[in-house]
Amino acid sequence: MSLPVRTLRISDSTIETMEDNIWNDRYSSAWMKTNGRTSAVSVRYRGGHTREYPKRSYEVVREGQTFHYNAEYDDPSMIRNSLSFAFFPMIGVPAPRTKHVLLYLNDELLGLYLEIEGVEKSFFRRRKIGASSLFYAVNNKADFNRYLPDSNKLKSSLLAGYEHRFGGRQEKLKLTSFISGFHRRQGKELREFLNAKLDVDNYLRWLTGAVLTGNYDGFEQNYALYRNRKNGKLRIIPWDYEGTWGRNCYGKIVDSDLVSVGGYNSLTRKMLELRQFRAQYKSILRSALNGPFTEKKLMPLIEKKIAALAPYIRDDPNRRWSYHEFLGEPEVFRKYIRERRSIVKTELEGRK
Repeated sequence: MSLPVRTLRISDSTIETMEDNIWNDRYSSAWMKTNGRTSAVSVRYRGGHTREYPKRSYEVVREGQTFHYNAEYDDPSMIRNSLSFAFFPMIGVPAPRTKHVLLYLNDELLGLYLEIEGVEKSFFRRRKIGASSLFYAVNNKADFNRYLPDSNKLKSSLLAGYEHRFGGRQEKLKLTSFISGFHRRQGKELREFLNAKLDVDNYLRWLTGAVLTGNYDGFEQNYALYRNRKNGKLRIIPWDYEGTWGRNCYGKIVDSDLVSVGGYNSLTRKMLELRQFRAQYKSILRSALNGPFTEKKLMPLIEKKIAALAPYIRDDPNRRWSYHEFLGEPEVFRKYIRERRSIVKTELEGRK
């Protein structure tokens, strides 16, 4: 099966300007050919440390929709994001759609990329979800704490670490009120507050996904928060899951117990102090272990993705990892799933 092709056309002068400051987040004008149709787009580089890699990643706004074109340079399998965003809906959490594509820049093949749907208004429309607000957790200050990470200093704003995408000033006040509110409460009062303000089931399912996939960076950043218009409760969406399934965000193989089964961040800690939420979380974890988070369920999907990408990985001129390393990735996934299941099962047996 042939992969879809995307062709970016950017003028030489625009490329030169983008290269002069790779950290500039301003969009530039360009064109993109998709499915035989060429349209005007806005483009910029994206990513954190990955911007300095020779294979750039791009953010493209096409016909009012945002798409991310990730080089997945640190992932020898190129499927960790894709697999994670396929896994989350299995446990009841909406996640961005993904598609592997061949990306050209001015007729030069850049290689294999992962096209990721942006989390924005169209994301919610497509899923018939009413959203009153949207916030991106863009750095580790988005840890739901009142204090700065690794410091005893109070944050100047409880919205530090968040990028406000839509919703009026009242939505910013509501999120601030939520963060300050759960810190002031304990016991029954805390439970009632969280049940009223947060979609607890959604949050615990998201926590389950982050814990099982082993996303160390996914608890204090790399997520999106939105307020459901129907019931007014906050809900959460995963984002950036390249450093998962046994490798970190730089591609290094890590121990399967790197991520605590209790997760991280201040909100999670407060929630799991309450017996009702601990029991609910344990139930969701057990359900995942008995269902989608198994070798039987996941390995066919992994092997199918690897097989589909193999000829394109082999011919990609701009990959960090060898083709041999790529072919060995299914066993990295298998080992991680097997070990992670054992770790989580043991933790569940020991938790009250």
